[in-house]
Amino acid sequence: MSNPRQTKSVQFGRPSRSQTARKFNANSSTMRLAGVWGILGIGALGLVCRLIWLQIIDAPNLQLKAAKQQTTTVQPFVPRRPIVDRNGNLMAIDRPSYTIYAHPILFSRDIPKTAKKQKVSIPEVANLLAPILDQEPEKLIAQFGNQKSGIKLGSGLREDVKDRIRSLKLDGLEIVQGDTDYTRFYPQDDLMAEVLGYLDWEHKAQAGIEYSQSLILERKVAKYSLTQTKSEAILPDRVTPDFLHTDDLKLRLTIDLRLQRAARQALRLKMKEWNALRGTVIVMDADTGALRSLVVEPTYNPNYYARDVNKAKSTALLRNWAVSDLYEPGSTFKPLNVAIALENGVIKPNTTFYDNGAIKVGTSMIRNFDKKGNGTIDIAQILQRSSNIGMVQMMQRLKPDVYYNWLQRIGLGQTSGIDLPFEAKGEVRSRKEFVSVPVSPANAAFGQGFSLTPVQLVALMGSLANGGKQVTPHVVEGLFNSEGQRKDKPTQREPSQIFAPATAQAVLDMMETVVTSGSGKKAVIPNYRIGGKTGTAQKSVNGGYTRDDKKITSFVGILPVDGQHRYIVFAAVDEPRGKEKAFGGNVAAPIVKLVMESLIPIEHIPPSKL
Repeated sequence: MSNPRQTKSVQFGRPSRSQTARKFNANSSTMRLAGVWGILGIGALGLVCRLIWLQIIDAPNLQLKAAKQQTTTVQPFVPRRPIVDRNGNLMAIDRPSYTIYAHPILFSRDIPKTAKKQKVSIPEVANLLAPILDQEPEKLIAQFGNQKSGIKLGSGLREDVKDRIRSLKLDGLEIVQGDTDYTRFYPQDDLMAEVLGYLDWEHKAQAGIEYSQSLILERKVAKYSLTQTKSEAILPDRVTPDFLHTDDLKLRLTIDLRLQRAARQALRLKMKEWNALRGTVIVMDADTGALRSLVVEPTYNPNYYARDVNKAKSTALLRNWAVSDLYEPGSTFKPLNVAIALENGVIKPNTTFYDNGAIKVGTSMIRNFDKKGNGTIDIAQILQRSSNIGMVQMMQRLKPDVYYNWLQRIGLGQTSGIDLPFEAKGEVRSRKEFVSVPVSPANAAFGQGFSLTPVQLVALMGSLANGGKQVTPHVVEGLFNSEGQRKDKPTQREPSQIFAPATAQAVLDMMETVVTSGSGKKAVIPNYRIGGKTGTAQKSVNGGYTRDDKKITSFVGILPVDGQHRYIVFAAVDEPRGKEKAFGGNVAAPIVKLVMESLIPIEHIPPSKL
């Protein structure tokens, strides 16, 4: 009989299920751990690589980007330098300007002694603003009707305009000034327009000294790098004290405002009397070429140049015709021809000619202005009576080629070199035409057949007054600091000798007789010796000459003839019309006299030793 106790069989070599599970779990944990460490290692390696890239390889590029983000480059706005006259009187300066905005929805004003507001109607505001802004009320009303707020009424407004607007005490008017809002202000209004010029609404120079001297009037300020925050706010601790540093330099001119005012008044007076088209007065120091006055009429106010041009309906108002326009000088050029003839030895002061009133040159007949003869006359009498016939005979003694060389030597056909812009170049016939056509040198003898500007004629006359030296007319004295020290270098060329001193003095003595005994008697000033020459020139039109009253009358005076320091005073009046015939002697000579009467006390010119 079998044993009832059952025995369990034991199998060797095969793990149980539980053992297998435990082993699998252990292997899985190891793999996961290794995977985690592997991922961490790879991440760490990536970070190290990235760090190496950022800190070493790409560092220069990143530093450059950071610098661009953290810094900003600005060009500080610095006002233009002021301009003053020879005595330091202010003539041009930059001043803050303002922009005005209107908000019609807010138009109101305070009710006195209450905390209440009173509505103000749009027409009422328009009528109050119109004269201040120089606009029509209807235009403002139309603007106010377009939108309820934020209407820009004007920019570049001066401080006095701003004060007038604020004095209205109206709500709804906003006045704003930006960091770069400046306008050029000319305290003398129209007194110096032809010399100073003007700046346009973009603050850019368009004429005059403002234009020709822009490089020294505009202060040189370098671009400046500043540190900024992420929101582009400038960090004040990084701004150095020299950020807005400006100098105290001023551009000083040779012009004397007192004389400028006197010259303008004298010119306006005679232009009104003769109903003239335009005129000019120039006063020059004969020794240096410094202009003490330069006046052109009609003129404009550089503070309101656009308004004045609109009223005149012509941009010609902005031209300085004494510098930019050519004309044939006529008889005022005769003293220079006398100097050329004396210099070449073809005449002497006591040489005489017979003037019968007319002379035929080639196929052309030349006559005196009055078509009358003067008989036998010497050189001084030729100038006194402005004899065309005497001048033609005199210059015929000089070979045309030699004559032409002298005209070139004294500067005809060139510019004077004045430091004002847009100077016209003089015109003279070609050498071939001048030499081969007999009437060409004959016409030049009495100031026709060539052209120059009034400034160029004044410069030439200076050579007769200063002992024969050719000087450069100029209006800029220099750049000076507040202590009166000059900080720039002179730019005028050195004077050159074109006539012998004895020749210049001989002509000057003859010019004195024009004032004492000839056509310039209306320039006489008691106790002062004055030299002069009248001119009444026909206007050249399309190769011919006008036959009506369209002529330019002029007079050039030299004061004093016997002094060591002399001045040229020139006046020209274009197309004068009056009850009597217009000549240089009765139109321009009185102007020169008036100006000289102001020049004498200003320059402390003593009476002559008569």
